[in-house]
Amino acid sequence: MKSVDFSCISARSMPFWCVGAPLSDPFGGAVLDRMDSAKVAELIAWAGREGLIEATSYHDDDLVSWDPEKPEDDLDPDSETSKKLRVIKEILDGAGVRVHASICSLHGHRMFRNGGLCNPDPAIRALAAKKVERTLRIGRFFGAKYYVYWVARDGFEVPVVTDWANVYRWLADGLNHVTEYIREQKMDNYVGATVEPKPNEPRGQMFLPTSGHATGFIFGMLKEKDFWGVNPELLQHESMALMNASMTISFLCSMNKLKFLHFGSQIKAQFDNDFPPLTGPEGLKETAYLFHTLKKMEWRGVCEFDCHMLRAEGDIDDQIKCRKQFIVNCVTGLAMALELANRIPDLSPLQYSQTEADLIATRKMCALGEVAIQRTERI
Repeated sequence: MKSVDFSCISARSMPFWCVGAPLSDPFGGAVLDRMDSAKVAELIAWAGREGLIEATSYHDDDLVSWDPEKPEDDLDPDSETSKKLRVIKEILDGAGVRVHASICSLHGHRMFRNGGLCNPDPAIRALAAKKVERTLRIGRFFGAKYYVYWVARDGFEVPVVTDWANVYRWLADGLNHVTEYIREQKMDNYVGATVEPKPNEPRGQMFLPTSGHATGFIFGMLKEKDFWGVNPELLQHESMALMNASMTISFLCSMNKLKFLHFGSQIKAQFDNDFPPLTGPEGLKETAYLFHTLKKMEWRGVCEFDCHMLRAEGDIDDQIKCRKQFIVNCVTGLAMALELANRIPDLSPLQYSQTEADLIATRKMCALGEVAIQRTERI
């Protein structure tokens, strides 16, 4: 078996939300049973022992439930929250799977239906901040390297009732509080934090829709600009806004803001497909060039899967097997994308026309020989 050049990937991360997804959508309920977080951890540990992944991440709600009446339950070693966290850590540690990122879910609870850090109600913004603190503490317990702000429900549908004079200040306050709390609590495990932008869904529009918006916000509004970066979701989130993966990657690398990558597949301009890598009717060439661009930019970092199996693939009768196969499919898709990227040559724009160069690179990527373009027989 030919080995794949993983030189631009320092680790592969399979998060809890991918493995545990029950495969519900706006038009139908869950296909699979909701799995206890310790059981999800066991599947992730299996993948680690099989040599398929090296890391994982989670939303806080993926691991333990949240009660707004008990925002510091994790500090009580006898609480059910603390007990469950210890069980999960033991499972992951036993397989040598490290925790890459700790992410606060500010989208699941109905109180955040009008936003979390940008909610117009100051009481809800305060609760969101307490939930972020709890997520940071959970991350310290697991030794997470990053805290991630996914834009969640911080967005709008109706501009006339949106407090434009304050929403970005509220967001800056919320994210500056992240770094202040990390420093105050001496959380040395964190090497950085990221913004994960998204153009829309679950809201009609998001306040930080693209990687460019996120980068500008970091430079313009946050106190610890070097600590913060961006983790784009490619192809999904940027493709929803018709952005190109190579452009996004090269921009973020040039700005020194690409902390790590969320990876999956997407049909452009659609809702967030979250297809597994290389799955679906389009995106093969763009995905290959995504990793080719990373190599050209000499970037090295974590590639974290952010997708779920197709709803049609949920096997009701063997819910463990289909989840294991999903993990294998994701890792296979990444390896294939890297192999395709490795085949793409670097061509001089002075030697070939752009179309000629693109055809040569595509032929190399597809491992095609010279293609006959003249007919030899006469009609």
